[in-house]
Amino acid sequence: QGRTLSMLSKMMRPKNILEIGTYTGYSALCLAEGLAPDGTLHTIDINEELETISNKYFKDSPYSDQIQQHIGNALEIIPGLSVDFDLIFIDADKENYLNYYKLLIEKVKPGTVLIADNVLWSGKVTEKAKPKDIETIALQEFNTAIQNDERVENILFPIRDGLMIIRKI
Repeated sequence: QGRTLSMLSKMMRPKNILEIGTYTGYSALCLAEGLAPDGTLHTIDINEELETISNKYFKDSPYSDQIQQHIGNALEIIPGLSVDFDLIFIDADKENYLNYYKLLIEKVKPGTVLIADNVLWSGKVTEKAKPKDIETIALQEFNTAIQNDERVENILFPIRDGLMIIRKI
């Protein structure tokens, strides 16, 4: 999956990338491989305990000056970012995928690519979800919303747990 993110980023050569869900920083580093020389990657994670781990990897990388870490709630941080993103990777807080999408789709220009991870959710999204399985229900709602949104086109890559590639028309 990391190599796929890297390849997509290299094909696009984005000036600005947004990642929602830093975790250890691996996907951010993969996406940074394709950044334009003067580009910036903004990565957001709510878990401040992981910042030390990801920050170490970022500092040891050739992209250390191009990565900006944000710690906190992405729904609160995103409105404060006055950046024109070319590529967005959503990989955190499955219950809020649709909220992130709704927040971002209005702000981005045509041609912007959004990538959502885990959209297959171990195949659970193809079955009737149990009432308490909030993550599966949220991902089903997200997938349906994307499929029905005439402002975008999308394709599902069955890589690992599913990558939904979405392009604003």
